[in-house]
Amino acid sequence: MSTLSNDPSWPRAGAWPALDETAAAASVDLAILGVGAWRTSLSPTAAHATPAAIREALRRYSPALMPDRARGGAVLDLDERLMIADVGDIHEPDGPEGEARTVAAVSEALGRARALMALGGDNSVTVATALGAWGDDLDRAGLVTIDAHYDLRDGVSNGSPVRRLVEAGLDPSRIVQIGIADFANSAAYAHRAHDLGITVIHRDELHHRAPADVMAEALAIAGAAGGPVHLDVDVDVCDRSVAPACPASVPGGLAAWELRALVRAAASDPLVRSADLVEIDATTDAADHRTVRLAALCVLEFAAGLAARDDAAGDAGGDAASASNH
Repeated sequence: MSTLSNDPSWPRAGAWPALDETAAAASVDLAILGVGAWRTSLSPTAAHATPAAIREALRRYSPALMPDRARGGAVLDLDERLMIADVGDIHEPDGPEGEARTVAAVSEALGRARALMALGGDNSVTVATALGAWGDDLDRAGLVTIDAHYDLRDGVSNGSPVRRLVEAGLDPSRIVQIGIADFANSAAYAHRAHDLGITVIHRDELHHRAPADVMAEALAIAGAAGGPVHLDVDVDVCDRSVAPACPASVPGGLAAWELRALVRAAASDPLVRSADLVEIDATTDAADHRTVRLAALCVLEFAAGLAARDDAAGDAGGDAASASNH
């Protein structure tokens, strides 16, 4: 990264403490965990280099949300509102032992944090991240994927996480897949999704709906049992012009703003306890690092969603207090 300017009035995002350096009793809002799996990817990838690249790209951005009439015109500084901590990286996250380490690390981090985001890595990290977040609540859990692909392939790869989670016990009626694209999947896997009862929101449907409305529908389905929901953010759902570092991204995918809006809307819901950000090979990005920069912004959008939860809870509390006084 080129040398960044230093302005004390313009603090940069990403300067978050390590989780083990925070006070043991401190409440953490968001834990960041690097899970650089790559060895079983169907496409050649160096996705293990991506967690570090995302952390570096975060320094290009501010933690501040600008005044917005929908928020009453106030500036919101995420670093003042939230406690964000970095858990570090999982050593060798691929394979059964690596997945076991990931499950344990996610579970331990969520013992202190109310939400966790895993920085992948390829899409195989979804399995261990979700299972670690769900713990004993697998029978009530839900999954929302933002992805051009079904990820229902046989075997163990970045193309199989949804099938593997169903086989682990996830009820497919609580799976919603947003952004499934034409010419990027086979008829066989489309039939498999249908037969399992998975809800599929085709990419073309997103042209006619607000991202927040789409995510509200998805979370109502995935969270129908009241259990924790995992959000899988596969950046190859985006148009190849904004995500050239995703091996499977295609022309005609989501715009960057759509992905960011969907991520923020998901994180605004208290049922969403965990998320992963996957399928970027930082070593193949455009010269301007546009894909990794988009991923870094998705981390900040997820944090913004967490802050929105607090605002919504505060508004609800105020409304309840007002009603009780009448």
